[in-house]
Amino acid sequence: MSRLPTYASFVRFSHSVFALPFALTGALLALHRTGDWALAHAGRRIVWIVIAMVAARSAAMGFNRLADAAHDALNPRTSSRELPRGAMTRREAQVFIAVAVLVFVASAWELGPVCFALSPVALAIVFWYSLAKRFTTYTQLFLGLAMAVAPVGGWLAAGGAGGWEPWLLGLAIGTWVGGFDVLYACQDLEFDRAHGLRSIPVRFGVARSLRISRAMHVVTIVCLVLLAPAAHLGGIYLAGVAGVAGLLVFEQSLVSEHDLSQVKRAFDMNGYVGILYLVTTALAVFLG
Repeated sequence: MSRLPTYASFVRFSHSVFALPFALTGALLALHRTGDWALAHAGRRIVWIVIAMVAARSAAMGFNRLADAAHDALNPRTSSRELPRGAMTRREAQVFIAVAVLVFVASAWELGPVCFALSPVALAIVFWYSLAKRFTTYTQLFLGLAMAVAPVGGWLAAGGAGGWEPWLLGLAIGTWVGGFDVLYACQDLEFDRAHGLRSIPVRFGVARSLRISRAMHVVTIVCLVLLAPAAHLGGIYLAGVAGVAGLLVFEQSLVSEHDLSQVKRAFDMNGYVGILYLVTTALAVFLG
């Protein structure tokens, strides 16, 4: 038990607020479409969705830290992470990842045959992001893809079938996450170039990368707006989308080509995006 704070810090457990609200939103929209609100059905599935999401994210982040340990040790910004500073061993990290994978697969089993069958695909997608920077410029897009799995998985886990909702929500989340990861990667531009790592900022520079990030966030808002008629959501939902748009505008305003000092603050703003969106979507579903 004394190691729990170390493990939580290792995978930045608090950052679960990025993906989890959108997995729950995907499930909420699926239940909204099917109308199956029986507590025995909905409550059980929500619990397993939460467990699956936390486990998948923990496995992915653990793998990321393990894969990047050598580079993290060289980068002043990341040298204090658990593996570089010796707070955890590589063996501990490997066991942690294996346990998280097993919990995720077991959760997928509980959520039905479709989720269980797709669980290796989901793991492959979230693990690939950690390796992508060695092979492709578009690393940040792969993180977006990894996060886009969350609402689609939530939709399937709650019994959703046909409909535009999971695809619009997945695209919105993918472009949102990809957009803020582009901002985040700008602060490592010189380090990545010096060590042969690839990213959108390395390829396009800071100024063009900021424009790419802002364009991606415009796509995010467009997709969220289009979701309103697709899911039959009204004014409460659109007010929530307006709030998300305001947060993203503020986030983008914190970062400029010549001043990256507020990147961490901009990054942390995203924790409020998912919570606001989930709460307002739930209100729209139950009160609209």
